[in-house]
Amino acid sequence: MRVLGLETSCDETGVAVYDSERGLLAHRLYSQIALHAEYGGVVPELASRDHVRKLLPLINEVLSASGSLPADIDGIAYTSGPGLVGALMVGASMGRALAYAWNVPAIGVHHMEGHLLAPMLEANPPVYPFVALLVSGGHTQLVKVDALGEYELLGESIDDAAGEAFDKAAKMLDLDYPGGPQVAALAEQGSEGRFKFPRPMVDRPGLDFSFSGLKTATLTTVNAHAQANGLPDDQTCADIANAFQAAVVDTLVIKCKRALEQTGMKTLVIAGGVSANKKLRADLETQLARIGAKVFYARHEFCTDNGAMIAYAGCQRLLAGQHEGLAINVKARWPLNTLSPL
Repeated sequence: MRVLGLETSCDETGVAVYDSERGLLAHRLYSQIALHAEYGGVVPELASRDHVRKLLPLINEVLSASGSLPADIDGIAYTSGPGLVGALMVGASMGRALAYAWNVPAIGVHHMEGHLLAPMLEANPPVYPFVALLVSGGHTQLVKVDALGEYELLGESIDDAAGEAFDKAAKMLDLDYPGGPQVAALAEQGSEGRFKFPRPMVDRPGLDFSFSGLKTATLTTVNAHAQANGLPDDQTCADIANAFQAAVVDTLVIKCKRALEQTGMKTLVIAGGVSANKKLRADLETQLARIGAKVFYARHEFCTDNGAMIAYAGCQRLLAGQHEGLAINVKARWPLNTLSPL
């Protein structure tokens, strides 16, 4: 089965063609970072309009790059939630319209299921069952994955997601949007140990997360070392970034180890934008090796939002006979554990 995948949940337009026998044939991604940078974050209406502008040209480009004609496409997958409703509507409307015109089935894909399955696109994919850490700007969740569609939520953030905390720390340090990669880059220039920030909720049982206290500690430190321009000196900013990143990574690693121990599993999958963080990957590999466990993740280009993960996830569900009718349904909020198993 050959599936066209469309991703428009937020500020990136992703299109891909995935073939169940030949694998990923082509993918393209257009990022709106430059469009939203002057606002310091995503403006939903601008995101929707830019998806309208870029989606069809990207579809044509990906079809050509994959050597596919419309007649070669056996199904269409599009992100139907969670995400920005206007942005989701663009991809869902396009996907549903093309499916109707080409007389093929279509299916709406859960955005976080797409992220969870992104490591399956690699040459050495993980094998079910496993524990997954879904960590991005909008989500921080630990999920027990018994099979595709069989998900049990183990823990999640009770306030900000880890990626959101990175973005807010970036604003405290007056870094450019998007903040997460900027904080990580600045942290590499920082000195370890100068500042020590809390590791939230690691001293109590359970697998939930909280990053509000860490944000407060970061802001307090920034203000305590502020100069006339309202910011600490450059080295102090780097040291704060280093301490902040270390606190987030340590918290995630501790909870991941705890999740594996509680479930008795030896495989961890990390997915979502924050899974591209180099320190998180390195620390997880080191710590999990000590308990005989292994971590899997997608290549960097598939950590952030992309069409390839949507095409793959949609293909699996279409192969199982699942599809949707003509109605266009998108969801701003959509719990992962409500998905139907295959």
